[in-house]
Amino acid sequence: MKDQLVVVIGGSSGIGFEVARRVVADGGEVVLGGRDRERLDQAVAALGPAASSRVVDVTDKSSIAAFFDPLTRVDHLFTPGSSYGRGRLTEISDELAESPFRSKFWGQYYAVKNAVPKLADTGSVVLMAGAYSVRPPVDGAAYAACNGALESLGRALALELSPIRVNVVSPGMIDSDLWARLPQDVRERNAAAFSRDTLVGRPGTVAEAAQAVLYLMTNTYTTGSVLYPDGGFSLR
Repeated sequence: MKDQLVVVIGGSSGIGFEVARRVVADGGEVVLGGRDRERLDQAVAALGPAASSRVVDVTDKSSIAAFFDPLTRVDHLFTPGSSYGRGRLTEISDELAESPFRSKFWGQYYAVKNAVPKLADTGSVVLMAGAYSVRPPVDGAAYAACNGALESLGRALALELSPIRVNVVSPGMIDSDLWARLPQDVRERNAAAFSRDTLVGRPGTVAEAAQAVLYLMTNTYTTGSVLYPDGGFSLR
């Protein structure tokens, strides 16, 4: 990653922050995007002078365009940032059902669209989906469909944008700060259920998920692939 510029939309915490930290440690630079200026500032302070940030709302096309406008080049793009809800088809509102596509799918779609003019031919894009794409939950049909759509998007963009490489990471449950913000009983119940459904018997770590992302960025013979750092969840 030496002398590479990596854009991470959703880089102020969790997997995105860990990817950014490793890029900086390896001699690269990062531009972080997110909605919360305070959290972005904290992340940049922790990463040091090789990091900068801009506020972006991934549900707003004009905000995404404004985020990329001042950048002159991008070597790698990773887009884990999104905000959505899920629930049973017969119980949730239309607005909540549509939220994964508005934020997670279209947010990443338009991030790539605006990054393409800046991306080096030797560069890469890593989209964020999730293992529910192949093993849907009973309370998240639209969310599972969104993850599946992102995997298809990654394959299609790998063809369209070649020689730029495009891949997708589809993690299982990752023990990140996102989960840490849930009530303890909910967190423990979900972790226990997910652990029973994996081959390794536990949730993943942020470091394990970030390692998968960095592999997809740096392996120059990998494109159009979907990687599942999910502990075997998708196989059960």
